[in-house]
Parts: sequence; structure tokens; C-alpha cells
Amino acid sequence: MLLGAAQLAVRTKSPEAFRTISEVAGELDVPQHVLRFWESRFAQVRPVKRAGGRRYYRPEDVDLLRGIRALLYSEGYTIKGVQKVLRERGLRFVAEVGRGETVAESAVAEPEMAERFAARVVRLDRDTPQTLAEEERVKLEILLAELLRLKSRLQAAQRVSGG
Repeated sequence: MLLGAAQLAVRTKSPEAFRTISEVAGELDVPQHVLRFWESRFAQVRPVKRAGGRRYYRPEDVDLLRGIRALLYSEGYTIKGVQKVLRERGLRFVAEVGRGETVAESAVAEPEMAERFAARVVRLDRDTPQTLAEEERVKLEILLAELLRLKSRLQAAQRVSGG
């Protein structure tokens, strides 16, 4: 989790202010490269780019990203699943999920979720190259981040229950 200047700036900015990638990453608790990866996978994510390629996110961009994060991390959707939700339900729906105004259907309803989740796992064997493509590395980092969050939640629940 990012601490410091980026989070302080988010807290002191007006809700209508544009935010930098570091501010959004801190607010959503995801690394900046994940936001850039999502931008490559979701055409609907279009931050304003200034000279030098610096990204500025509008409040509606942040709501959309928050919704994408909720669907991926909390609801268990895959990238393709979220793309389908965006196509079928639209930007407004996903942004409402991000603001907590709408409850997304459980990913359990997403057909063949287990198979698609299993497809994310990279099996290392003698035929696998020793280096991973950037996209695979990012996918693994996202998966690792989610596993660490789940581990933390499990440990917290065990502490509360005295287990």
C-alpha cells in the first residue's frame, strides 16, 4: 500500500480534481503497472495524457477503475468476465459497483470460472522458457497480490475467532 504524499494529496484534493497515476494507485491499493495493464485490456479506461505521456485520471475514470478492481478482486471475475460486463451492462454499471451503489452478480454465476482461473496458473516444466512475457508476469503479480490479500483476511478472521 502506498503511503505518504500520494495519499495525502488524494485526501486534500476536491472530489472533482484530476488525479495522477500514483494517487489512483494509492487510493485503489494496486501498483501503477496494474493500472497501465488494465488500460491495455479495457478500452473504456482512457486517462487524459499530457506532454511526456503523464496520465491524469478524471473522477469518472477512478470510479470505473474502482469498479474493475471490485469485480476482479472481490467478485472473482476474470479480465474477460469484466470485459463482458462492460459490454453488456456498460460503464455506468461498473462505476456504480466501484462506488458501492450496485452489487455485482457473484462470479460464481460466471460460467466455467474455475477453468478460466486455472488457466491463469503458469505450469513450469522443462518446456517452459525461463523468462515470462510481461503480460504473464503482470498476471502472476496480480494473482499474488490477491492471494496475499486473502491470506491477510484469513489471518484477521482467525484472530477475531480466536483460532
